Amino acid sequence: MSEIFNSDFFVMSMRLLLALLLSGIIGFEREINRHSAGFRTHILVGVSSCLMMLLSLYGFQKYFDEVPDFVRFDPARIPSYVISGIGFLGAGTIIVTGVNVKGLTTAASIWAVAGLGLVVGVGMIEIAILTTGIIVFSLFFLNNVEKLINKKENRKNLVLTVTEVEQINQIFSQFNTYDVTVRSINFEKKDQANTVIIFDVLIGKNTVINDLYHALLSIDQVKQVKDMEVV
Repeated sequence: MSEIFNSDFFVMSMRLLLALLLSGIIGFEREINRHSAGFRTHILVGVSSCLMMLLSLYGFQKYFDEVPDFVRFDPARIPSYVISGIGFLGAGTIIVTGVNVKGLTTAASIWAVAGLGLVVGVGMIEIAILTTGIIVFSLFFLNNVEKLINKKENRKNLVLTVTEVEQINQIFSQFNTYDVTVRSINFEKKDQANTVIIFDVLIGKNTVINDLYHALLSIDQVKQVKDMEVV
């Protein structure tokens, strides 16, 4: 038992638990905002990355001791594969619909958590804690700053249900009349007869939103107009 529960075991255990805590903090922020990769995913990535780093540091020590003249091993090799390999998981959180791309922040947070796990595994505890604080600050507080900026700019997602997409020029004509700047467009097929078009727009300061809605509804092909919160 003493060979199992030695000093290295306790060091590795503490690092794994710390990786769990730090990655869990970041995952919790993603979870409460209902993103595709949340609490459990971030913990699994962080702890697994830490485990790979511990494997690199401690897993081959026996062979170094027994045959030092024949064993050559680069401890950075396994972490480098972790960093490049984690990309497939991040790519799975990215959703491309039309011209909109969603999930980039979650993909970046997964990649960052993998780095956190490696840093904790190698024993750079202070840097790991500081990095966690920076990541949480970026995800939570800067997200609120971004929302304030969007609100100040009067940014909206206008959702239009139309019967003919070909008549989109008439919609743009009304946007120009009412000082609306289109940032991006996303098309989604609702049913055989109708298509939903989502416009990410900036609305001019002097634009009366009700007048804009009435103007859009005056187009024969536009059946419904509503707005959504920008996320």
